[in-house]
Amino acid sequence: MRQRIDATKVTPAAYKAVAALQSFVDQSSLDARLRELIKIRASQINGCAYCLAMHTRDARKLGETDERMHLLNAWREAPVFSAREQAALAWTEALTLITQGHVPDEVYEQVRRQFSEDEIVELTLAVIAINSWNRIAISFRAIPQTSQKIAA
Repeated sequence: MRQRIDATKVTPAAYKAVAALQSFVDQSSLDARLRELIKIRASQINGCAYCLAMHTRDARKLGETDERMHLLNAWREAPVFSAREQAALAWTEALTLITQGHVPDEVYEQVRRQFSEDEIVELTLAVIAINSWNRIAISFRAIPQTSQKIAA
């Protein structure tokens, strides 16, 4: 696979616009580890290898465990996520898969029990940001940076 376009070089202003949204999210009141879980889960749903490689690495640096990251795809069945994390993951899935029924009331109620209104807005923007990055990376076939090389 070859990268199609390097959007950061072709249209730097567009990249800066998405980066500004990401900067807002990074400065939000949301816990950094929770932000990484959101990024990983949305990237799993979207199939973004570039973002999965980046955010699992970033999550490890923040102390996230491989076990929890491996269980993200089955978070509903895994007893390792708090009620707050579960609400954030449900919100992440609902927004990422919004064409499959919008955001159900029960998911909104779940997130409302765990987050303030300000935090819900921040959480929503975090999901929007990673979905934007996923779509950029997938569209232009960004090559994930991995420690493993393909065997010849």
